[in-house]
Amino acid sequence: MVDDEREELRFLTDLLRRQLYHVRTASDGMAGYQAALAAPPDLILLDVRMPGMDGFAACRLLKANPVTRPIPVIFLSALDEPDERVAGLAMGGVDFVAKPYHPAEVFARVRIHLELAGLRRDGPAPAPPPATPHDPDEVVALAAMRLIDDNLAAPLTLAGIARALGTHEKRLSQAFRRHAGSTVFTYLGEARIRRGRQLLGDTGLSVQQVAEQTGFSSAANFATAFREHAGVTPTAYRQALRQQAPQRPDAAPGGQP
Repeated sequence: MVDDEREELRFLTDLLRRQLYHVRTASDGMAGYQAALAAPPDLILLDVRMPGMDGFAACRLLKANPVTRPIPVIFLSALDEPDERVAGLAMGGVDFVAKPYHPAEVFARVRIHLELAGLRRDGPAPAPPPATPHDPDEVVALAAMRLIDDNLAAPLTLAGIARALGTHEKRLSQAFRRHAGSTVFTYLGEARIRRGRQLLGDTGLSVQQVAEQTGFSSAANFATAFREHAGVTPTAYRQALRQQAPQRPDAAPGGQP
């Protein structure tokens, strides 16, 4: 369990131990991530709002590291907002419990997710997962890629990405160059164009709407960047895809039956 509120940490820890769970605790995201890396637990209860590294940043690192990726994460948060719930689930959390919580609800969710993971409170302890070599900087780079891919429409900055991963700009830049072979903003630009290609091909969104969903300030800026990467305008790219699409067997020239 990871929570910076000592009273809440002590209260829920005591209750879980009375239910015969073995509980370890940490008071911030980085300490929780490092503890899970050193000795992977069966499940993590993770507060969202914490000073230093918050719960979302810790979850991004947990899910980017092969050693900790399989561990179910249940978020605990005093902010019961739909957007925050969706964000937590999108980044890999299996559940979300709003504070103030009812102990019986927490017990039920813990039990359900342990059972879904094939674990039982009263059964034999599972064998620890095999140690997987990992590079901390690679984890940071992979977590940054996931963060970027999930937030292409947002006004991302190097400082904001670093802060969301509990690191600093210099380390993020070095990790990205080493493991992605590019700068953060080169990857961001390419990711936005990749998403733009997908939206142009798979949806009926206008070029303006595609620009908005890929983080461009205007359709003109999107079209300029798209042409630099693809060699054609977004409209020409979409038209070419439609011309290449196979015609339905029952369709006749001119659209006549």
